[in-house]
Amino acid sequence: MNLELVVDTRSNGIWIALLRDGKLIELHEDRGNSDFAVGDIYLGRVRRVVPSLNAAFVDVGYEKDAFLHYLDLGPQYHTQARFVKESMQGKQNVADLQYFKLEKDIQKDGKISNVLSSSQPILVQVAKEPISTKGPRLCSEITLAGRYLVLVPFSDKISVSQKIKDSSEKDRLKDLMDRIKPKNFGVIIRTVAENKSTTDLETDLQNLLEKWRGMHANLKGTQPPRRVLGELNTTTSILRDLLNGNFTNIHVNDPALALEMKEYISSIAPGREKIVRNYEGKIDIFERFAINKQIKALFGKKVPLPSGGYLIIEHTEAMHVIDVNSGNRKGADGQESNALATNVEAAEEIARVLQLRDMGGIVCVDFIDMHEKENNKILFEKMKEFMKSDRAKHNMIPPSKFGVIEITRQRVRPETDIETSETCPTCNGSGEVTASILFSEEIENNLSYLLNDRKEKGVTLLVHPYLEAFFKKGIISKQWRWFFKYKQWIPVRGLTAHHLLQYSFVNKSNEEITL
Repeated sequence: MNLELVVDTRSNGIWIALLRDGKLIELHEDRGNSDFAVGDIYLGRVRRVVPSLNAAFVDVGYEKDAFLHYLDLGPQYHTQARFVKESMQGKQNVADLQYFKLEKDIQKDGKISNVLSSSQPILVQVAKEPISTKGPRLCSEITLAGRYLVLVPFSDKISVSQKIKDSSEKDRLKDLMDRIKPKNFGVIIRTVAENKSTTDLETDLQNLLEKWRGMHANLKGTQPPRRVLGELNTTTSILRDLLNGNFTNIHVNDPALALEMKEYISSIAPGREKIVRNYEGKIDIFERFAINKQIKALFGKKVPLPSGGYLIIEHTEAMHVIDVNSGNRKGADGQESNALATNVEAAEEIARVLQLRDMGGIVCVDFIDMHEKENNKILFEKMKEFMKSDRAKHNMIPPSKFGVIEITRQRVRPETDIETSETCPTCNGSGEVTASILFSEEIENNLSYLLNDRKEKGVTLLVHPYLEAFFKKGIISKQWRWFFKYKQWIPVRGLTAHHLLQYSFVNKSNEEITL
């Protein structure tokens, strides 16, 4: 498996495409304005507490108040609140938590009205970006993500990614973290930390502690709402989370950004900076790597499958609905085998589209009906296999008796939506064209006016080639009827420069006749 990153710097931002074996699997846009991105930490102010929801609305500077549920406060909320208050007042002069006394955990089934009150400042982190008409979703349990580790202040717990299966490696990492982490800081060990050296992990830990110190410095004398620590930009965060041995090339069409990325990669993975290549081709970089073509195919309502089948993707307020169709696919092994092959192919493409479009919430997939239970089991196992590479949290249930697989996928940012339709040259985007019968009558009325009223001679009709065939079709065509009616032959000439419902008349000198 080869991974390539293609970075297109444009006047209005940066587009980042992730390719796996040449296929587009992720597409991101970095507009340069990273406010309210997932991971950003804000000092907000509680606007109102809603006991019926067991939640509060917090002003973090966004046009709509952000949402904070009681369960997202974190067990050590009281400790954090005291740390923030004393830091703002200048009483807590150091970011180190070694001598900071921890408070008792809040109750798991408690009431938010007993913990928060209106107008009080609160330190929060963006868990979900603003989506549609909703403001950001917040949590108050702060975490700082690095390349190998996630730092959790006001905790002493050490957790290891479940994707690391080797028990001896888990023990090694836990023992190492137990020796080097400061007191009152918890650590989550990420999957990419597997088999990494002590130096790499310690460097990452020190970088995260430096971030924490920077955030603490920003709290002193600050009044909410204000961002006190921003997440990395989109390009850098993708490199941090995804860069591994499978990356073969990173293509960038901006020399300055290419140099910046090389410096960042050399800091997190020394020796790998050589994979960054400055693209200097004359063809647009997305055109060169066939990304534009894949975007057109994968972001429309109808997504084609290689074998001739296709997907129909509909978005509603409640969920996404995907219908699988076999199209013109023909199989020699019977209907059941053909249905299984189409469904498996569709499952692979659906897994890619979900990740590419970053579709979240409930997704219902209506696969082609299969009568054998074993085939439904095969399809479900394949669907799980294809979804393994998706970094977003997701769950799915086996096919129902109607052949529908239901998927829930974590939604943390707005769905990537690219308009793939183009303005129709005939109606200029109005969505309305003249009915064909009325259009034919309009031409005939104008022709009658030119021949009978204005006594024009040598008139030729210019139309789109499709309409030329329509007027000449049949033994007694429209053209022959005009000859019998007007006692003169009216040449009809196809002109590719005309759009479908455009026409004009010219005289013997090939000059256009104005009506």
